[in-house]
Amino acid sequence: MLFLGKFNDLTIERKTSVGLFLSEPEGAEVLLPNKYITEEMVVGDTIRVFVYKDSEDRPVATTQTPFLLRNEFGYLRVRDVNSYGAFLDWGLEKDLFVPYSEQTTKMETGESYIVFLYLDRRTDRLLATTRWRQNLDNSRLLVKEGDEVDLLVAERTDLGYNVIINHYHLGLIYYSDVFRRISVGAQLKGYVKLIREGNKIDVSLEKAGYERIETHAAEIYDMLKANDGFLPLTDKSSPEEIENHLEMSKKNFKKAVGGLYKRGLIALEENGIRLIG
Repeated sequence: MLFLGKFNDLTIERKTSVGLFLSEPEGAEVLLPNKYITEEMVVGDTIRVFVYKDSEDRPVATTQTPFLLRNEFGYLRVRDVNSYGAFLDWGLEKDLFVPYSEQTTKMETGESYIVFLYLDRRTDRLLATTRWRQNLDNSRLLVKEGDEVDLLVAERTDLGYNVIINHYHLGLIYYSDVFRRISVGAQLKGYVKLIREGNKIDVSLEKAGYERIETHAAEIYDMLKANDGFLPLTDKSSPEEIENHLEMSKKNFKKAVGGLYKRGLIALEENGIRLIG
């Protein structure tokens, strides 16, 4: 079986004037057009390709990597809009279609949107939808507190940023936990901070506890080396100054600086901190 919208490991069966025909164990074949063929590809080899449908609705293979796979979420730009819907740039020659019925608001050319890529079982076509929320599931959690996770920033709310976790769960980063500039569509690493009643997931962009402070200490040390051994920050600096310089909270800054000072790596001066040695 060929898996549309995913990478497939297929065997090169034969070479033709239009490209290589690839097959899967059950015998289904798909064409890899000439433009994607390299000298290293020979009959009998197994290669990894992405399979989708071309403009004539036929399965086709490519060595290109799309911006997202089936059952994943992404932040994609609209290339064109017509009477049927919108067409998104997802890194392949054929654009990804979003029917009007799958648009929560009318999409506009040049704008970017959070979308979910799915296989429409009725038409056997890959489609995208802006109804991303209904494709998330927090009923059975696949993460636990402290886990490192992949995040896609989906929207701003009154409390913070709603994020998509590992292409599966919905989470929230509170504004009070944000010490860097982030925006909708940003792809980040984060950490599960707390799982609340109802499987609501609070996310942090920083590791918890001592490991986090050690990471901040290393960041400050590297920043000192990159700035001639001096940073104009002290425990009297405002939280905004520290956030702008180092993308961390004042509390974490003070703990990290304290650790560097105890190890004799920095000197505390009236107007800032200086690297020793």
